[in-house]
Amino acid sequence: MANSTEKLAEGFIAAAVSILFFGSNFVPIKRIDTGDGIFFQWVLCAAIWTASLVLNIIRNNPPFWPLAMFGGFLWATGNIAVVPILKTIGLGLGLLIWSTFNLLMGWASSRFGWFGMDPVEVPNKTLNYVGTALSVMRGLIFFFVETTVESTTHNEESEREGFVSSPELDASVNASPPQQVVSVVPNSDPSWIDKLSSRQKHVLGCLLAVVSGLLYGSFFIPVIYIKNRGLRNSSYYWGASQFDMDYIFAAFSGIFMTSTVYFLIYCAVMKNNPKLYPKAILPGFASGIMWAIADMAWFLANDYLSPPVSFPIITAGPGLVAAIWGVFVFKEIKGRKNLLLLFFACVVTLAGAIITGLSRY
Repeated sequence: MANSTEKLAEGFIAAAVSILFFGSNFVPIKRIDTGDGIFFQWVLCAAIWTASLVLNIIRNNPPFWPLAMFGGFLWATGNIAVVPILKTIGLGLGLLIWSTFNLLMGWASSRFGWFGMDPVEVPNKTLNYVGTALSVMRGLIFFFVETTVESTTHNEESEREGFVSSPELDASVNASPPQQVVSVVPNSDPSWIDKLSSRQKHVLGCLLAVVSGLLYGSFFIPVIYIKNRGLRNSSYYWGASQFDMDYIFAAFSGIFMTSTVYFLIYCAVMKNNPKLYPKAILPGFASGIMWAIADMAWFLANDYLSPPVSFPIITAGPGLVAAIWGVFVFKEIKGRKNLLLLFFACVVTLAGAIITGLSRY
């Protein structure tokens, strides 16, 4: 009993670490020009893979299951839309939309056993359903929160100072706003996103956030599938580790390989003249390390709490952290109505997380 209680405590601590870093990991690049986001994603994923390599060495090189890389492919494919989302609907709204669909996909697939996984039972189904529903409601509330995202503009004074106004990272890991950006390519042409109307930006950003969320929510499916099959002596995966963190290197390798392929395709389309942003390298690498820490903690939370419990908590919680950044630092969410909606959503988020956590008992 003591051991079980200790594991639960470690699981909730891991969830808290995951929430903190997911809610903050895009802050280092908030004021950095990342252009169309392709180069930035590659730098981010390089950092993610580097962190997983260190963990793999610490874990003494556990068996590498290639299927786990497929989860990384799904995540990297969803993540390629992050910068367009940030530029259209902002960090806060974008993250909170995709985190809702991330929650739905991850929770439902593990709870009901989709895609060949074994269904996961929770001690208190009612509380789990209520907590999950509240987390989804929080996402719906955020659909009505209006964000302020600046469009890219150039002026003589800003160019002399090395800055341009651009809505770079507005929607990443749970809440944030428009901003001033360090431009590495002076006098660069406005992107296709900047040419869209406000309405078009909102619709496009919401659609991309939904698709990204569904792909993000599928990230753990291959790992859970392997673990389930590892308990069956007739399966190819018989004997596979039951500790989630032993699959991180394979999953993160899938992320890095996929982002590299996308970057090479991008270079080919650009006729070997890609838009590179040197000033985004170190902040982007820092962002990737923070994301890696957050996701490693999520793997640990999955192991100790089970996905049906960890998903509603971790996908909903970062919104609170990002909202704090968005309101108090980046000033993206303004106005009494928006702030009241945000406060209500935060209350619902906390209630959902607490109730979901109690469903584990």
